Amino acid sequence: MSITEVRTDAVGAAHKKAQSSARIISLVPSITELLCDLGLAQQIVGRTGFCIHPRETVRKIPKIGGTKDVDIEKLRKQAPTHVIVNIDENRLELVSEIKAFVDNIIVTHPIGPDDNLDLYELIGFIFSRVKEAAALAQEFRTKKDNLLSMRDWPTQRILYLIWRNPWMTISPDTYISRVLKLINWESFPQVSTTRYPSIVLEDYIGVVDRVLLSSEPYAFRKKHVDEVSTLLDAQMPVMLVDGEMLSWYGSRAVCGLKYLGELAMKIET
Repeated sequence: MSITEVRTDAVGAAHKKAQSSARIISLVPSITELLCDLGLAQQIVGRTGFCIHPRETVRKIPKIGGTKDVDIEKLRKQAPTHVIVNIDENRLELVSEIKAFVDNIIVTHPIGPDDNLDLYELIGFIFSRVKEAAALAQEFRTKKDNLLSMRDWPTQRILYLIWRNPWMTISPDTYISRVLKLINWESFPQVSTTRYPSIVLEDYIGVVDRVLLSSEPYAFRKKHVDEVSTLLDAQMPVMLVDGEMLSWYGSRAVCGLKYLGELAMKIET
């Protein structure tokens, strides 16, 4: 088999071009959105309850559970030819169960902004949306170049919180951390044995310059800004940020780059 006839996914599995009748189930919210933006909505036969964009389009697609607790029987009844999963989002045990009756499991694992380019190319190749994927890749490159050329971004030490009770943050080995790094924002802790560590919030007093409270997976609100400010130095800047814009890869990563630049400029003015 020629190398030009296949593409490999995040675990090295080779994938051929799918037939035009392919039935796709996406268990990854950001990739569900990407599929729709590539013109594949009519072929999506299942999604998770967290796959919420684009709203009007996904409302017509059957829900088959969550990213961690998929209803296997609902998934099976949709007779998918392809299921798209993600190493962070979906449990290995779940994926192994699906493999028993679905031949094509596409595994994704973007861990940095530029990984979006490979993701676009992979999905575009498999589902014959090469032209659309190339256009999206060009848009991503343009937005990234614009962000990097806006100015020399000063270093900021950032604590990016994703959960409360316990407080949880991100390690440097995550997509979010590498997105922030584009504008010289260093996420803390800088060393971690887990990708999403639990922390003692007070340990970061005097260590970081700013705390960002993500809108997902925990839905931080204004009251949590006040809570964190109370637990830390009252002078510590604490702000809410759009977690989708900073953590979703796929097509949302394009507007995420613009959002990141606007966020940074807002902080500095």
